[in-house]
Amino acid sequence: MTGPPNKRQKREDYKRAQESLKAGSHGAGSGKVELPKKKFYRQRAHANPFSDHALTYPLSPADMDWTCHYPAFASGEAANGKSLHAVSRDVEIADIGCGFGGLLVALAPLFPETLMLGMELRTQVTDYVVDRVAALRAQNQPSSGTSDGKFGPYQNISALRTNTMKFLPNYFRRAQLSKIFLCFPDPHFKQRKHKARIVSTQLNAEYAFVTKPGGLVYTITDVEELHQWMVKHFEGEEAGDAKELWKRVTQEDLDADPCVKVMSEETEESKKVTRNGGKKFIAVFQRQENPEWPD
Repeated sequence: MTGPPNKRQKREDYKRAQESLKAGSHGAGSGKVELPKKKFYRQRAHANPFSDHALTYPLSPADMDWTCHYPAFASGEAANGKSLHAVSRDVEIADIGCGFGGLLVALAPLFPETLMLGMELRTQVTDYVVDRVAALRAQNQPSSGTSDGKFGPYQNISALRTNTMKFLPNYFRRAQLSKIFLCFPDPHFKQRKHKARIVSTQLNAEYAFVTKPGGLVYTITDVEELHQWMVKHFEGEEAGDAKELWKRVTQEDLDADPCVKVMSEETEESKKVTRNGGKKFIAVFQRQENPEWPD
């Protein structure tokens, strides 16, 4: 006698059903595709960034084919003489450790012409974001009668599984990004684990490499010690030579920045902190012009 399906079987059956729905409603604009349910995408809260995960990544930004992520922006032009197809604009916003994609979904209508990418190491969480974006696109397709070539919303966001601590420059050219978000990163409380924090002297230099002058790195956490760590590593003595590349944004500018409000209210972690009555510590840093070489 066969017993009831276990959790893995339920998850696989659910995903097969979702794929069937997406295939059946493709191009119909019927909105029948439902948003994915988190209970079928459960995974451990953290992943070891130093493990050798089975990851696929481009050898360089020129080798990355973005058309599968942003088909509405595909230009059909060859990229650097290769067979890859290009998109009409560059990715400009990166949400590192995007979690379940709340920030991307909230930012998408604010910057409809800007391409944004969520980068996440956990497999199931990445799958959830990818399915969430696909469902939102399907639910918001324009009516079949439109002939102006316009696409529906959420075409400008996507997500992929990668390890940004190792491969960030493989995706983005120098000075390509205008905004990087580091929302509620793993605090790694134990001192021996501090090397795994997403903010460090070495990583901040990489953020400076891929961020254009005037671009911004947004940080938010509910752990005050981690907040102080991030501030010290961007503008304090711990920043090393990268200190000259970053300047902390004033509170007045933060109050006028709609991204700060979205980051503070729309992500899943920020909502959890609000429900629990916790504090949120925010710091934003602006990329400075490269300092002149000494004589």
